[in-house]
Amino acid sequence: MKKIIHLAAFGLLLSGSVAAFAQSAPPVVPVQPAPAAPGAPADEDGGLQVTVSDDSDWQDLGIAITTFATDADVPTGTNAGSTAALGRALSQVVAADLKNNGLFKPSGPDGLPQPAYSQVQTPDFPVWSARAANMLVQGYVRAGSGGQITVGCYLYDVALKQQLVKGGWQVPPSDWRRAAHKCADMVYSRLSGESPFFDSKIAYIAETGPKDHRMKRLAIMDSDGANHRYLTSGQSTALTPRYSPDYSKILYLSYLNGQPSIYVYDLASNTQKLIARTGNPTMAPRWSPDGKWVLYSMASGGNTDIYRISSAGGGTPQRLTNTPGISIGGSYSPDGSQIVFESDRSGNQQIYVMNSDGSNQRRISFFGGRAATPEWSPRGDQIAFTHVVGNLRIAVMNPNGGGMRHLTDSWQDEAPTWSPNGRIIQFFRTARNAGTASIWQVDLTGRNERKLPTPVGASDPAWGPVRP
Repeated sequence: MKKIIHLAAFGLLLSGSVAAFAQSAPPVVPVQPAPAAPGAPADEDGGLQVTVSDDSDWQDLGIAITTFATDADVPTGTNAGSTAALGRALSQVVAADLKNNGLFKPSGPDGLPQPAYSQVQTPDFPVWSARAANMLVQGYVRAGSGGQITVGCYLYDVALKQQLVKGGWQVPPSDWRRAAHKCADMVYSRLSGESPFFDSKIAYIAETGPKDHRMKRLAIMDSDGANHRYLTSGQSTALTPRYSPDYSKILYLSYLNGQPSIYVYDLASNTQKLIARTGNPTMAPRWSPDGKWVLYSMASGGNTDIYRISSAGGGTPQRLTNTPGISIGGSYSPDGSQIVFESDRSGNQQIYVMNSDGSNQRRISFFGGRAATPEWSPRGDQIAFTHVVGNLRIAVMNPNGGGMRHLTDSWQDEAPTWSPNGRIIQFFRTARNAGTASIWQVDLTGRNERKLPTPVGASDPAWGPVRP
């Protein structure tokens, strides 16, 4: 059964010295409303809108994150332990989220004073001023009836002694990390003015076995590498997964009995549906932004062209390219009006753009070397791709082909995928001698790289949207 974060009235029943705390705790909601853009007027509750101009300004914000308090240390049914242990685990996830995106340099929870439950909404601001903290994140965790976990999160401006934003989430014990990601999303959005992305998932290909006989299974995990789960057994090779726009399904290519087949895996029912089995070499299935179409590439008669078919399956595929050579890929612009793809029709791999019906095909990469695996940013302002000039490097460019710049400089980095807010790019890196693959991420400055933890080798990452 699909787990959800419940929308509910907060109504915490506390007593004694914490009664006032219960009355003013944040309502439990599935998501926090998006903040106003940087530079906008202060909101109605008097909270400050922080304006940032570049990455150095963001990193200069000293953010202290304390261990989340609890009113009673009781069992939670989580893998983190009791409410006290869970409070520390929650704050550690929030701190790691904010640190690993490369924009902030948070401190805590280790080495910081731990507030009591009654102090979560009444911070001792002089203590944090003395520690040169600009911002303060405090929170609490309670074990509720029915086994649910309730988490509250607060962001304060230390200098102004003001609460900037608050949020509350009620989750089943197995989903406690979601509440931490939601808290980090709330803090990130309020301080940066950008859309959140921590509460999202990654689909990827888990790789095991020797280099010449590798097992490739479809797998998923949280955006920080936690909660890993295999979806397929490995009896048939799985490749190039992509989340559906509504997060309910994963599109991927399978070589079942040696036959390339496009499947949609339903995450709620753990069942899959065949979309297309062409009988010819088939590659790179991709969703349209509205989820109604599936793009794929198929080799036939000496050429490889891009087709689209209804995501419901059946029907006659529509051929979108028809030129000598190999045309592969296909990533829609966010509004669905255009498709970026790779083709060697000019003599080697380059990046092209066409209208979604296949018209107006035009080359946009003219910067030397080869270019492959293009992926349109969710913002629509950039295209990430693999640039092949000796080594394979992750690069970005404008939709018109200008402004190309490299984000990585390793031996073999390929197959970029964007975070939901278009701020971070994940990709997979292959080790030079061993041939093992692993998933990495880099921000748009190119200065902040990070390897994601996976239990086995990992390739072909695909970042899904923010979870509903």
